[in-house]
Amino acid sequence: MKKYWAFALHNRRSGAPERGSESTTGRLRRLGAAILLVTGLVGAVAPAVAAEGETVHIAPRQDGDGELNAVLWRPATDRPAPAIVVLHGCGGLWTAKGDLGRRETDWARRFTDAGWVVLFPDSFGSRGLGSQCSTVERTARTWKERVADTRRAFDWLAAQAFVRPDAIALMGWSNGGSTVLNAVRTKNRPATGDFRAAVAFYPGCRPMAANPAWTSRVDLLILIGEADDWTPIEPCRTLAAAHPDRLTLVGYPGAFHDFDNPSAPVRERRGLAYTAGGTGVAHVGTDPAARADAIRRVPDWFAAHLK
Repeated sequence: MKKYWAFALHNRRSGAPERGSESTTGRLRRLGAAILLVTGLVGAVAPAVAAEGETVHIAPRQDGDGELNAVLWRPATDRPAPAIVVLHGCGGLWTAKGDLGRRETDWARRFTDAGWVVLFPDSFGSRGLGSQCSTVERTARTWKERVADTRRAFDWLAAQAFVRPDAIALMGWSNGGSTVLNAVRTKNRPATGDFRAAVAFYPGCRPMAANPAWTSRVDLLILIGEADDWTPIEPCRTLAAAHPDRLTLVGYPGAFHDFDNPSAPVRERRGLAYTAGGTGVAHVGTDPAARADAIRRVPDWFAAHLK
């Protein structure tokens, strides 16, 4: 089994309000990181094995937007590597215990095993926000603040010596998937540097499908369950049909929201701000067949675009 070494681990409570206390293992890891920092080895030596869970702080912008915290994973290589910016869903980046979610951790390990750097911008924790799934009026919006966070994450990665600036991609789940659809809009094209490709898991496609001016400037893969009653597939079908040159849609029969979670029995969630039927009720949970396909399809998609 491959070993992972956390060469730096943050105090999670600073980025995720009202979280549990840090574990003994976490304290020991932080102590080890502190020792390395004192001896000057952290910045001088590339990770001998994959490094998971280092918190980085992206400086505030001149427009007044505050510091953006992010979680960095690095593959076991001393050469510049492709990178993926990965966007969390409406629940935020952290579990109730203050750990990175199982879904996020699973994908981060798969990507670093493939030789790619992974960066998770913490759009909610950086603003002192918890879960936004039940919040109607949001301050970290998919079309504005989260798109800006995405660009800041790109710029930070592009400036790192361990990243290939010409090989950066984008991925997001649910609320983060909707952010992906906004971030790759042709009208949001940056002046310099851009994502090579993008993946959106079960995004809310309705606003884009209803907007004839929406186009994507990069190749975009959307993965969504055909039984999704939180963010329904039909608007995504409409969007894909209108943009066959840029958008690839994969629908999974019988799969619900969060189908790629490593271990989450299907359950009903209530009190949600936005659902397909407007009831606030939706189903979430793992679909083994859909998950297996996504685990194969997504790395293949990125490998083809990050050469």
